[in-house]
Amino acid sequence: MPRLKLTLEYEGTRYVGWQVQPNGPSIQSVLESGLERLLGTRVSVASAGRTDAGVHASGQVACFDAPRVLPLKAYVLGLNGLLPPDVAVVDAVEVAEDFDPRRWSRGKRYRYRVSNRRTRSPLRRMTHWEVFAPLDVEAMRRAATHLVGRHDYSAFRASDCQAKHAVRELRGLSVEGTSGDAVSFVVEGTAFLKHMVRNLAGTLVEVGKGRRPEAWVAEVLASRDRKRAGPTAPPQGLVLEEVFYGEGPPARTPGGTADVEEDEG
Repeated sequence: MPRLKLTLEYEGTRYVGWQVQPNGPSIQSVLESGLERLLGTRVSVASAGRTDAGVHASGQVACFDAPRVLPLKAYVLGLNGLLPPDVAVVDAVEVAEDFDPRRWSRGKRYRYRVSNRRTRSPLRRMTHWEVFAPLDVEAMRRAATHLVGRHDYSAFRASDCQAKHAVRELRGLSVEGTSGDAVSFVVEGTAFLKHMVRNLAGTLVEVGKGRRPEAWVAEVLASRDRKRAGPTAPPQGLVLEEVFYGEGPPARTPGGTADVEEDEG
């Protein structure tokens, strides 16, 4: 049976998240239902990581073993005709039979979007965190430099995070945009803790509002204390933009992607 890798885009507002849950529709459930209609049999789909309720994606990765051979375009054009309008397949490729979308990942890039104009935005309300106050972009850029590198990010993990340890590596954290309009935090790393990106965003916004000095971010990181960091930013501002892969699975190193058990969202 061929193993297929799908790249997905979705607007997560009406979903309970990626994973199948009893309390509402999930991205996994609608994808598996579409595949069942396309293939005539039920298949199980694995993803590169879980996204939470209300979180979006432009580059989520999922894979499954197909029970029969179909042209790749059937998994894009054909499957998209069976999926709801807020979920789409943007690419489909055949991969090695041992490909694992989570364990083979070399890293991910997330974008967190904030609308910081003084008035509400009907067009941004489902895709941005609206803070209704201009943010100091330069101050947030300087503060973000303290967070890049290999650190213990315990101060930025959710209280119910089940990861064995909080050591992760952020390759980059850039602040893009304009004070008084829209700002994005673009975060790239090897792996992420539960709610890590949203907690980083909430902390940097405290600096952007002038409530905290730039050096406070370094103090929070060193404290390893979640209570000292900023609030968890709401889910609608978060987008999983891309999952990175190399040739074969990565080496199993402490804090690397191979042993990550949690993910942002």
